[in-house]
Amino acid sequence: MPSVTHEALVELFKNRPTLAVEMLHDALGHPVPTFTEARVDSSDFTEIVPSDRRADVVVVLLVGEQQRPAMAIVVEVQLRVDPDKPYVWPVYVTQTRARHRCPTRLLVVTIGAAMARWSARPIDTGHPGWTLTPLVLGPQGVPVVTDAEQAKAAPEVAVLSAMAHGQSEAAEAIGEAFFAAAAGLDEERRAVYGDLVLSSLNAAARRRLEAMMKSGYQFQSEFARGYVAKGRQEGRKEGILEAKAQAVLAFLEARGLEVPAEVRERVLASTDIDELDRWIRRAAVISDAQELLATTGS
Repeated sequence: MPSVTHEALVELFKNRPTLAVEMLHDALGHPVPTFTEARVDSSDFTEIVPSDRRADVVVVLLVGEQQRPAMAIVVEVQLRVDPDKPYVWPVYVTQTRARHRCPTRLLVVTIGAAMARWSARPIDTGHPGWTLTPLVLGPQGVPVVTDAEQAKAAPEVAVLSAMAHGQSEAAEAIGEAFFAAAAGLDEERRAVYGDLVLSSLNAAARRRLEAMMKSGYQFQSEFARGYVAKGRQEGRKEGILEAKAQAVLAFLEARGLEVPAEVRERVLASTDIDELDRWIRRAAVISDAQELLATTGS
């Protein structure tokens, strides 16, 4: 089931179709054609893949009076290792290209450095000359938005900035920029985005921002009331899982053991804290990284 963070990121790209263009061009430096409209299109690929397989967002750039597709961007939010993605991502690209008859890009969005590295690995499709290298927007590529005018012009970028950099020293400045610009948003987006920004900031920045608001900030949106508390809990667990997974890999590498790709992927994909703890202990005594995944022993 998609996490709260995943769904929040997806909503940003759906609410602002040009966000995919801005991140592709401005953050990653990839050229995009001149266009007159950016439109969110169907992301359902049930024609040739199982019914539960669909891209998170597909944005089509249109040009001219006839609204001819000039480029399509498949946006995938990726927060965990998923061994299926190297197989379905090429499908998303080729199916979108066939549907719209235009060049198609794959943009993978993640807020974790480890996941950015995993997502950026070239995908060898097996066909000579066809290797798909995803374009990855990780935390380093997301701009740090601390200017209120910039936040006003692109509020979704400001929210993305908070989600990517909300634990950094710039957290308070990011929050101030967003809330200074939030008055220009419609009521629903102001409530949802405000909740997302606050829930993404570190505790110190959140306290200072809440103190600045005359009556204290209360989570306002239906989205937040149902999900923010759960999102915080999931965020803490995700942080623990990633830290323990990285500890397992660091231990193996520090002992000079070569870590095969399948072992690395299995460790990074684990959602079981007890399992990761067992692997940390086992990493201290095994002589081959393949032994880490053995089902016997501790």
